[in-house]
Amino acid sequence: MKANNLQLATFGGGCFWCTEAVFQEVKGVEKVVSGYSSGNKTRQPTYLEICSGLSGFAEVIQITFNANVISYEDILVIFMTTHDPTTLNQQGADRGTQYRSVIYYHNEKQKEIANSVTKEITSYYENPVVTEISALAIFYEAEKEHQNFYRSNQERVYCGFVIIPKLAKLRKLHADKLK
Repeated sequence: MKANNLQLATFGGGCFWCTEAVFQEVKGVEKVVSGYSSGNKTRQPTYLEICSGLSGFAEVIQITFNANVISYEDILVIFMTTHDPTTLNQQGADRGTQYRSVIYYHNEKQKEIANSVTKEITSYYENPVVTEISALAIFYEAEKEHQNFYRSNQERVYCGFVIIPKLAKLRKLHADKLK
């Protein structure tokens, strides 16, 4: 067994501030970077372009995790149960294609696991799962002010109304996977 079996995972489930905050709490996750993926521009997009909903990019996070501590499958289960994978281009009040539920796989093994987890999790939801599963084409790191957002801005109203409830759900459902 490798001492550090570091791997990447990239996915989006609404505002990246939320998914970043969730995965910063997960054991085995070494790094979380907020960013953008799968847009129709060939250069680094700006947050304003993302918010326009016209860029085609999704808000995503890219995590570096130690596969000796947590599996890709467990990461996807946490992801699929801490956002609503049944709402197309929407998470709560956040609406637009930039907020779509999406898993960007890095290799064929991740694709297989993503399809398996998505299929398995479907039975727990009343409505159909709409999570997109695609190969990662590109990842652009978001601007500095979007990194480590929750930890740096806990007093903001959005954090209180949107992120804290997601963290409570994480702690309730996955207490054994937390740092």
